[in-house]
Amino acid sequence: MEKESDFRRFEAEQQVRLGENPECATSLYNLGVLALREGRLEEAEDYFLEAIRNGLRMFEAWVNLGYIYFKRGELEKVIEANKAAVEIEPRYSRGYANLGFAYLQLEHTEEAIAALEKALELEPRMAQAWCNLVSAYLQKGDIDKAIEVGRTAVEVAPDFGLAHNNLACAYYLKGDYERAAEHLELALKYHFPVHPEFQEALKPYLKRGKEE
Repeated sequence: MEKESDFRRFEAEQQVRLGENPECATSLYNLGVLALREGRLEEAEDYFLEAIRNGLRMFEAWVNLGYIYFKRGELEKVIEANKAAVEIEPRYSRGYANLGFAYLQLEHTEEAIAALEKALELEPRMAQAWCNLVSAYLQKGDIDKAIEVGRTAVEVAPDFGLAHNNLACAYYLKGDYERAAEHLELALKYHFPVHPEFQEALKPYLKRGKEE
């Protein structure tokens, strides 16, 4: 890990460069990243917006703005920011994944599915996007598709607790409680905080429950 002094030195260097050229988009972006790292969200937002005004391809600045808006609960602005990012760089998988997540939270299910599938077309091993796609199909009510996607999610990331939790939910809604319990136990094994009510619902099918 880099030392705190290294970050401070880098920040000072960027401030010097910005003093020499107040329209330097790269320095503005770098200072935004440093401010974001330290939780100075308003300052980071100002730097990223200024970087966008002065740079032609600041798609990562747009994505970082999206993160700031997410922290504030401004999901419509998250969508606007990530749309801007993928318009600049259509092969930026993270932008599509972020769009999918924001649409999912707003229950714009079809838009969420389209964005997440685009993210996975660009980056097939993005575990979080696979998990969110399971949630999107569950939100749509397509349980069989959720199971199909969930199986892929656990193949891509076999030690990702969220993937097992979401697949467990899909199997549970299908009525396949044995398989749901199997993946719930794997979610717990990989330290995912499974909802207590879900654990209780599957308790008769859990190995640990049968042993009690």
